[in-house]
Amino acid sequence: MAAKLLTILLVGALCGAAVAQNCGCASDQCCSKFGYCGTGNDYCGNTCQSGPCYSSGGNGSSGGGSSVADIVTQAFFDGIINQAASSCAGKNFYTRAAFLNASNSYSQFGNDGSANGTKREIAAFFAHVTHETGHFCYIEEIDGASHDYCDSNNTQYPCAAGQKYFGRGPLQLTWNYNYGAAGNSIGFDGLGNPGIVATDVLISFKTALWFWMNNVHSVLDQGFGATIRAINGAVECNGGNTPAVNARVGYYKDYCSQLGVSPGDNLTC
Repeated sequence: MAAKLLTILLVGALCGAAVAQNCGCASDQCCSKFGYCGTGNDYCGNTCQSGPCYSSGGNGSSGGGSSVADIVTQAFFDGIINQAASSCAGKNFYTRAAFLNASNSYSQFGNDGSANGTKREIAAFFAHVTHETGHFCYIEEIDGASHDYCDSNNTQYPCAAGQKYFGRGPLQLTWNYNYGAAGNSIGFDGLGNPGIVATDVLISFKTALWFWMNNVHSVLDQGFGATIRAINGAVECNGGNTPAVNARVGYYKDYCSQLGVSPGDNLTC
């Protein structure tokens, strides 16, 4: 009997390991150590393999013992999205769980080796997201379809017939060359199906983090003002839209205060 029980346990462990390699969980669920999908400590705790894992899983601990999941608490996230009206499309689209799941694909996000650096990057990211989406109200740019964001000179990522590349997602991804490159990196048809950024919340957050890591992350040590220049400097900086710059700075300072970190220098562009 003992031998049979040992065999059953070994087979069960092997099966669990096999399942774990391909959990296929929803974006708001964690993959447990046994390869099952769910929420709560049993799934998202210390042995969580993927998804919105708690501090010891998912996007690992950065300097000072604080992970992205530790800092972006449900209360912090809700403090932003709860300011959006109930009629907002983004209210029932954006979730903390989807953000944390997406962040697992970008291990360098919020991981500069210091707790303060992690907090400033998170504050900066959400400051821009808040400004771009109106506290997570908007998924798509207002009247976006009326604008032409097709750079026909970009032959690497040619615009597809009938598709529009206006702002979508947390950082309002725009232009064919961004959709094409993001799609290649993340694994979706950015040129042929840009609309998926407004319908798949995991892809949506991944596009924002993709843009951030490729265009913004490297200038964080220059101060928050540099992140404004990286995102929309040509339009807003140097007097282009001072109220927008001030709004971004205001959100950043607010989130730094909430996270208990000084905002640093060079805040405006």
